[in-house]
Amino acid sequence: MQERIDFTGTGQPKAFKALLGLEAYLVQTSISKTLKDLIKIRASYINGCAYCIDMHTKEAIHNGEKIQRIFLIASWREATKFFTEEEQAVLTITEEITLIHQQGLTDATYERARRFFNEDQIAEIIMAIVTINAWNRIAISTHHQIED
Repeated sequence: MQERIDFTGTGQPKAFKALLGLEAYLVQTSISKTLKDLIKIRASYINGCAYCIDMHTKEAIHNGEKIQRIFLIASWREATKFFTEEEQAVLTITEEITLIHQQGLTDATYERARRFFNEDQIAEIIMAIVTINAWNRIAISTHHQIED
């Protein structure tokens, strides 16, 4: 696959910079790095974004995530003992928003999340999911290549 548009250079660098602004916002949010890593990896698996899976699994390992949990994110519902109830709530939100066309963020999932997070934190989680989905779509659409 040949790489297409370079969003960092000639292909809409202002749009790229705006998306980086969302990333800067997410760094300052109250949700943990672990939850952010889980969101990025799970959404990237769902979207089939090899570039983002590669990047974010490496980041998660650097942040202290266990390799076994990274392997199990794709089938976390069958490996619930490896993920806290809070993490499971975030993974469910991630799936429902990433697959928004199926049913959207359901009331049941939203209410489950409210057991662990306040409204500001839920908004932060939603923004983290929306942001990684944007990155996935850019990377896939432009055939962004994994570097060795």
